[in-house]
Parts: sequence; C-alpha cells; structure tokens
Amino acid sequence: MDSFQPLDWIVVGLYFMVILGIAWWVIKQKQDSAADYFLAGRHVGWFVIGASIFASNIGSEHVVGLAGTAAKTGVVMGMYELHSWLVLLLGWVFVPFYMRSKVFTMPEFLELRYSPAARWFLSLISLVGYVLTKVSVTVYAGAVVFQTLMGINFWTGALITVVLTGIYTILGGLRAVVYTEALQAIILIVGSATVTLIGLHKIGGWNNLVSIAGSQHFNLFLPASDPEFPWPGMVLAPPIVGLWYWCTDQYIVQRTLAAANETQARRGTIFASYLKLLPFFIFIIPGIIAYALVKTGQLNLPSSDMAFPALVRTLLPTGIRGLVAGGLLAALMSSLAAVFNSCSTLFTMDIYKKLRPHASEKKLVTVGRIATGIVVIFGIAWIPLMQHISGQLYDYLQSVQSYLAPPIAAVFLLGLFWKRINASGAVVTLFGGFLLGMLRLFAELGKNHLSGALFAFADMSFLYFCVLLFAASLAILITVSLLTAPPSFEKIKGLTYATTVAADKEASRASWNTRDAVLSVFVVVIIAAILIYFSPLFIG
Repeated sequence: MDSFQPLDWIVVGLYFMVILGIAWWVIKQKQDSAADYFLAGRHVGWFVIGASIFASNIGSEHVVGLAGTAAKTGVVMGMYELHSWLVLLLGWVFVPFYMRSKVFTMPEFLELRYSPAARWFLSLISLVGYVLTKVSVTVYAGAVVFQTLMGINFWTGALITVVLTGIYTILGGLRAVVYTEALQAIILIVGSATVTLIGLHKIGGWNNLVSIAGSQHFNLFLPASDPEFPWPGMVLAPPIVGLWYWCTDQYIVQRTLAAANETQARRGTIFASYLKLLPFFIFIIPGIIAYALVKTGQLNLPSSDMAFPALVRTLLPTGIRGLVAGGLLAALMSSLAAVFNSCSTLFTMDIYKKLRPHASEKKLVTVGRIATGIVVIFGIAWIPLMQHISGQLYDYLQSVQSYLAPPIAAVFLLGLFWKRINASGAVVTLFGGFLLGMLRLFAELGKNHLSGALFAFADMSFLYFCVLLFAASLAILITVSLLTAPPSFEKIKGLTYATTVAADKEASRASWNTRDAVLSVFVVVIIAAILIYFSPLFIG
C-alpha cells in the first residue's frame, strides 16, 4: 500500500467539493463593506474563531516540519507547541483593547497607541515577512506532501494549491477563510490522530516506541551545552516568539477582530488553546514513530521532512489514506488562505487607505481582492526558490521568526502595561530591533567567512539571540521613552491599562464568567503536566 488508489482520489475529490461548496455559499453572501470582506461582518462565534485560529496556525509546514524535526531530534521542538497558553493572553489581555479600538489591523492599533510611523513600519515588515516566511514554507511543505504522498510533480502540486486557494480567498474574503478553516481543522485533527494511533499499533505500543527510539528522543530539556536546542533557550525564547505570534500578528489576531463581541473573541482563544495541545501528539509523536520504524527496517525515509507523508503512504489503508491526505491539504490551504487574506487586509487598510483616505467601501473591497491576487502571484513566483530552503523546515521558520519577533513583542507588551512608553521609543525600537535581527540573519548566512567576535555573533544559538534581542528591545524602548516627552493622556486614553476608563473596565469584566477562567487555568495545568512527563525526571 504505497500509492494512491481510486478510492483515495474519490475521498480527496469529495473534500475539495465540500470546501469549494462552502466557499461558494460564502461568496454569494453580501460583502459590500470593508468590515464584511476583511472581518466577516464582525459577527463570528467562538467555535469558528477557535477552529480558524488553529487551522491558520497548523499549516503544512507544521505537519511536515514538526514530524520531520521529531524524526531527527525528538520532541524538543514541541516546546513551541506547548506554549499555547500564550493564545490565552490574546483573549484575556490584548483582545479588550483590540475590540474597543475597532481596528482592522495590528499596525492600525500601533498608530492609535504610538504614531503613523509605527504603523507604516509594521505594515511593510509584516507584508515582506509573510511572503518570505509563511507563503514560502507553506507552499514548499505542500509541494512535498503532493510529491511524496500522491506522486504529483513538486511544481504542479505547488501551483495547484496556490491558485485554488487564491481563488476562493479573493472572492470570499475572511468569511470564506474562517468557515472553510473550521471544517479543515476537524479533518486535520481526525486524519492526523488516525496516523498516530495506527503508527503506535504498528510499532507495538507506547512502551515499545520509547524503547526503540530511546529516552533521549522524548526529552524536552536537552543539555544547556546542546548546539541546537539548549534547554535555557528553549524555555525563554518560545514565549517571546509566541507573544508576538499569538497576540500581535495579523495572521492570528484577525480572527478575533471578526468576533461578535469580546466574550466570543475570548472564548474562541480558549477553545484554540485546547486545540493547540493536539499537535504535540498528532504531529510530533508520528515523527518519532517514523524514526522508530526506520530503525527497525520497516520504513524507508530519504529525508526527515518526508516522515509524515511517508507514514500516511505506507501505513494507512485505502480510503483512510485519502482522508488523511485531505487533512494535509486542509492544513496547506487554510494557512495559505490566512496569509493571503492577512496580506490583503494589511495592504488595503494600512497602505492604500492611508494614501486614499476617502476611498469608498466598495473600492476597498475591490483593492483587497486585487491585493490578494498579487500575493498569489508572488507565491507562484517564489516556488522556484522553494527547494533551496535548507534542513528542517520548522527549524528554518522558527529561527527566522526569532529575528523578527522580539522588538514587535516588546512594543506591544510594554505599550499596554506602561503609559509612559511613547512613540519615539516605539519607532526607534522597531527600527533598531529589525536592523539587529537582519544583521544576525545575514551574518549567519555568511558565517563561514567571518572570524572572532563576528563569527561568535553569527554562530550563537538563534534561541539565545532571540532572548538577547528581546532584552535589548526592552532597554531601547524604555530608555528612549524616558529621555523624550511622555504621550498625552488623550492620545492613549483607553489604549493602556492605566488609562482605561471605569465603564470599559466594567464592560470587560462582565464579558467573562468563572467557567471561562477555570477552563483557561486547566489548559496551563495540562501543559505543566506534559512538560514534567517529557523531562529527565520521568522519561529518563
């Protein structure tokens, strides 16, 4: 059972028909205003928000990259997945300010809190970053799935997914994205869980897996001297990247901005935090299963990035294989759709509308569709460079994000909690932090030609660099803000905890109940239990 059978193709075909049917139903809905097109009319419920956050986050680069990294190094990259508690911060700490300000984008919020310069900078960096990281790795991973699992040519598979996803995103806007993502999340979870369970059965159960793979493959806390994943770096860096990604990145936050109210937005993030517990078990563990099957001669794995597709191809029966393939395609399409829609929103609301402030609602929707189409073209143009992405896909993504995230996370976090932080501090931090991150990236690419202090700078673990860059960003932000004039109260009224009026505080308190709080705490308890189990204390 190593190739697609007619029944598999039928199942995949049915999946595409259902997805396109949902997209067509959404496209027929009225979408004349910017709020309709970019934020689904601002009336999405918690279930769709949570499922959409999960589906947007879990792209094919997660499925392919997490399993591939696990096959090579073990569960260590699961540390990033176990910081799902940060999405709770989005719901409890950030959402009240985002919802009250009625913004369309995160750069727009930075303009309200700081200045137009901060907005322009974040808009441009986000757009470039999406094309270089999210679009590139998602398309690459999707093409790997097509090639390994279905036998479809790398370039053909990449082109099909970019074009098809682009069409329904252009026509349907965020509403098409979030409703198709809700279904895609379910398919992805069911399919990936099936691979895990059948893989465990094939290897002889959990204890056999641990015995064959070795306890070191199940250790989340590698020695501090480890050149790739030292435990201090893995404890400190993922929350910094996660703070940026989960709480300030348009790609994720746009789903909560589409919520009917603060209650629905917060409950959507709580639901997403539970869904985010699953990747550790349904993507990382299959990677270790693949490693164990290779060790016992039951699986041939030319590249670790092929671990998950190879399991699907060799372990699953006909029909089920088609279902899981649909899940992998769901991961690809949901992430691509989220990138396309986020780029469209950023360009239209942060760049075009700033240049054309009197543009009609209908014009904004039209420009949004054109912008999506342009990003689709960029995605296609980027395909020839995909196969030059080196090593483990997920490692690549996390290292690049570690160079971009710290200054943005610092500016958002301190901006909410300290009213003394001003626009001068924010702009200098964003520019300075970005320059430091890019210096590190280019130094790393050319480190073989460096020596002395420059080589040490280029060769430092990306995890430690992330922590140092965050500390430097905080220092710059605080120092420049204290050396320049404080912002006026009217400028930041309602945009920090210290300047929130009593009526808004009361409304926010009324938006949650005890059950919401208990469910949130329980997620943290589960994460703590997983961290303890997959540590030297238990796993050995």
